[in-house]
Amino acid sequence: MFNDLLTAVDWGQISVLCLLDLSAAFDTVDHDLLWQRLERQFGLCGTALQWVRSYLSGRTFRVVYGDVMSFTVYVMCSVLQGSVLGPLFFILYMADLADWVAKYGVSLHAYSDDTQLYLHFNCTEIASSVDQLGRCVLDIGHWMSANRLKLNADKTELLFASSSYSCATLSGSYPALQLGANIVAACSHVRLLGVDICDLSLDHHVSRICAGCYYQLRQL
Repeated sequence: MFNDLLTAVDWGQISVLCLLDLSAAFDTVDHDLLWQRLERQFGLCGTALQWVRSYLSGRTFRVVYGDVMSFTVYVMCSVLQGSVLGPLFFILYMADLADWVAKYGVSLHAYSDDTQLYLHFNCTEIASSVDQLGRCVLDIGHWMSANRLKLNADKTELLFASSSYSCATLSGSYPALQLGANIVAACSHVRLLGVDICDLSLDHHVSRICAGCYYQLRQL
């Protein structure tokens, strides 16, 4: 993904990166939809499919605090976080999203429940391209609702990357993303998988790491 963004900037294009946020993504995976997807799209059947059903069904949990134990909660949906299979099941559950996004000419990059959309365009196409991205995100929201997931528009982030010439042409002012009643303004930097990105440079990330190192050194 970063190579694509850097190549576009080198060619004088503007790149926009949209980081989507899902509310409690692993906790809302619908078991019936997951089983249907595993069987119809990925050919899982027989003993293998029954094993998956057995693995996810009948789970319960309780919380113990001191000498007090909560009542038993039956887990009717979700895949296990912190497990080996949990992220794999979630990726398979979200597999249709790539085809959904491709209809809008937008590129998709996903790692487990971290999902990013990105798009390249020329300076003269910025308004139409951002509108195109906004329609894509809204459609993704509808797809997620139909699949028992929830797109959190309040935590969706937007980052533009361009050459100094393109930035000067636009006076450093980029349009916001309109998502229904929510407006997503462009950020100066975003954090992607623990890495701070600012206009496709790692300056902000390096500064944060150095500040953290100096803090730890001062504690010695």
